[in-house]
Parts: sequence; structure tokens; C-alpha cells
Amino acid sequence: MYRRWRQFVILPMLIVLLFMPVKAFAAKKLIPMGEAIGIQLQLSHVFVAHDVLLASNQWMKGGAVIEKINDITVKTLVDAKKAVARQGQQKWTIKTEGKEMTLDLQKQEAEHVISFLKDETDGVGTLTYIDPETKNYGALGHQIVDSTLQEAPIFHAGSIFLASIQQIRKSIPGQPGYKISSIEKQHDRLGSIDKNTVYGIFGRWEGGYQQSLPKAIEIMHEKDIKTGKAEIYTAIEGSKVETFSIEITKVENERLEFIVTDKKLIEKTGGILQGMSGSPIIQDGRFVGAVTHMFVEEPKKGAALTVAEMLKKSS
Repeated sequence: MYRRWRQFVILPMLIVLLFMPVKAFAAKKLIPMGEAIGIQLQLSHVFVAHDVLLASNQWMKGGAVIEKINDITVKTLVDAKKAVARQGQQKWTIKTEGKEMTLDLQKQEAEHVISFLKDETDGVGTLTYIDPETKNYGALGHQIVDSTLQEAPIFHAGSIFLASIQQIRKSIPGQPGYKISSIEKQHDRLGSIDKNTVYGIFGRWEGGYQQSLPKAIEIMHEKDIKTGKAEIYTAIEGSKVETFSIEITKVENERLEFIVTDKKLIEKTGGILQGMSGSPIIQDGRFVGAVTHMFVEEPKKGAALTVAEMLKKSS
């Protein structure tokens, strides 16, 4: 009786062990996107966007933080405008290169300086994927660096919106091209920006997209990626996502290199453009990665990050 009881206990345990790995190692699926998106980060402070020469011959340097105007603490551009609306001479407290200093400005001059201040960073990129399980998204494949601060900015909130490509400036050797876009803020925002990392921006997808989403496809891991034909999804006209042919030329761990072979894309853009970062790469019906960079002297040549690595770094 004792032996027979042991057999009945062990058998169910074996069944459980046999079936568990199948579920645990099911292939991960993501929705490949390719839409152009407007990106907006609300910065932690109000910054001077460009060097400004004051009437006193003092310089208000780009990147300086506006801390106070008279007795008003400045946290947003709205705070600064309210303070400047007051009459008479104003005392501005700013922090520049780690040092605090005080500047005296007349109201008219202060109104002029306001146009050189900012409390947000804006840009355009490409939406890479949506995770249908978690409802999170990933985009860009690289970090947002503020042009004034020359570093990744500290931010307290962020949003992405659908963008529409109005015009293209073609890439030529030595001179990267770019997309001229309008951000469609009249629509609901597509999602929040929760992280700004060297692997891209990540956040919560909020479903403000007006069209039906593409079908989720399996991701391809580094060991399965091979040199040869592939495709990228990206928008080069309006908000329409199109498919273009490329050739993967190098696979090295989580990094790829490729050449644009699509005649239409080359004719329209010259190759890779600024604003194309994040465009999904597909090979053999599986999700390979995201465009991250172009080679300035060879605009038909680009670099990419595997989506498996991008997904890993999003958590």
C-alpha cells in the first residue's frame, strides 16, 4: 500500500513539471508600430534656453536656472510670467554653473527675457512597440538629451502625441536630414513618459490612438537574428506607417547595422533621417529591433538595438 501511494503522488508532480515550462517560456509578443510621435517632457525647473546679453552688459547664460523673481519662487514658465507682469524693477535670482547670482532687470527687459526661457523639452521620434499584456510602450531606442542642457533632463511629467509628417529634408553624406512634423495635440495624448533611458523612452499606453492597432508578433532574440533581408516600419508622409526594405549587414550582441535598400525610401529621404529613431525592424515576420542611429557620412547606413534588449531595459 505504501509503494502504490508513492506512485500516485509522484505522477501528478511529473505532469506539473512537464507542463509548466511550456507556459513559462511562451514566446513574447509585441505590437510593432512606426508612427511619428511628438514628445514633451515637463522639466523640473525653468531654464534659460539661449545666452542673453542684458542692458547691464551681464550675460544670462543658456542652461541657467531661474530660481526667484523678486519674492516669487519660479517653478514653471507660468510662475515667471506672473512675476514679470508686475511693475517696476525686478530682482532675478538665478543659478548658473553651480553658483547663485542676482540680476536687476527693468520690466520691459524682463518681458524680453521671458521669450528665452523654457520649462519643457519637445521633440519628434518614432513609436517602437506596444506590449499588449502590460499596456506599456517603448519608443526611440535612445535617450532624450536636452539641446540646452546637453544632458538628459530631470523631468516630473511627460507625454507622447501622434505627429504628422509635413515635409522631409533629405539626408546627404555629411548632413543628416530630418522630418518636419506637426504634433496633433488636439487629440488625446497617446501615453505618459515614465522613463528616459539610453535604451529609449518608456511609459503607459493610454489608448488615445484613433486607428485599430496592428497584430502582435513574436520578438526575435539575438541568437536568431541573421544578416540579410529585413524591413522597417516608419512614417515619411502624414501619419501613415509604411514598410521599407533594408539589409541587415552586422549582428553583434544587442546591436545591429543595416543598409537601406528600398528605392522609394532612398528617393524620398536619402536613407535614415533624424526623427526615424525607434522605427521597428522586422525579419521573417518577427520583431527584431528599433532604429537608433544613422552614419552621418553614409546616410543609407543605420544602426539599431534589438527589441529584446530594449524590452529588458524597460523594466
